Amino acid sequence: MPVARRSRLKQPPAPPVLHHRVYVVRLRNPLGDGRDGYYVGMTGLTPEERFDNHTRGYRSAKVVTRCGVALAPEWYGDIPPMTFADAALCEPTLADELRDLGHLVFGPTNRPAPGQRGGKKR
Repeated sequence: MPVARRSRLKQPPAPPVLHHRVYVVRLRNPLGDGRDGYYVGMTGLTPEERFDNHTRGYRSAKVVTRCGVALAPEWYGDIPPMTFADAALCEPTLADELRDLGHLVFGPTNRPAPGQRGGKKR
């Protein structure tokens, strides 16, 4: 007697994991010129845990370890948790917005480097 095969039911894709956050750290005089600045980053931890890691020097940006004063939730507090891919897009956008407001910002950018053309690479 033939054995009945079990059909494999396809599972629906798992919902995206929404635990990545974009955060901003206030920096005290990072260039030594009297101006304060900000560092913009992204993390899968809470912003508080990530800031603690920066201050301890664990997987940290040196500018935050050296000059980080506190988190600046006024710049990121209303941004909800998101997927890694969305956070990777949001991080440079937020950094550029702070630059547009005239702040000194350490972090990524969506803008081409000086001397480089914008647009797609071929």
